Amino acid sequence: MDVVLVPLFQVLLAILNIYELIVVVTVVMSWLFHFNVINYSNQFVRIVWDICSKLTEPLLSRIRQFLPDMGGIDLSPIVLLLVVFFLQSVVQQLMFKLV
Repeated sequence: MDVVLVPLFQVLLAILNIYELIVVVTVVMSWLFHFNVINYSNQFVRIVWDICSKLTEPLLSRIRQFLPDMGGIDLSPIVLLLVVFFLQSVVQQLMFKLV
């Protein structure tokens, strides 16, 4: 059974690592848009932004429903990253118990 579960956990960890990177890219891009460093007129930037926002916005919008209004400061990416870190830790612990 370990032959199947350990690689499955490794794939799950890789997916969580990629999602963590996507969340960070989304946050950095939103800052760059806000300070007019990059804009939507560049096709590559627009494609990357669309992909990242479509992957993160469903979870971020649900988290925003539970967070209080902080006066323009969006803490939802921090909460999402904490959840991703927690899931990574759980998967690693499960994987180490199998080995």
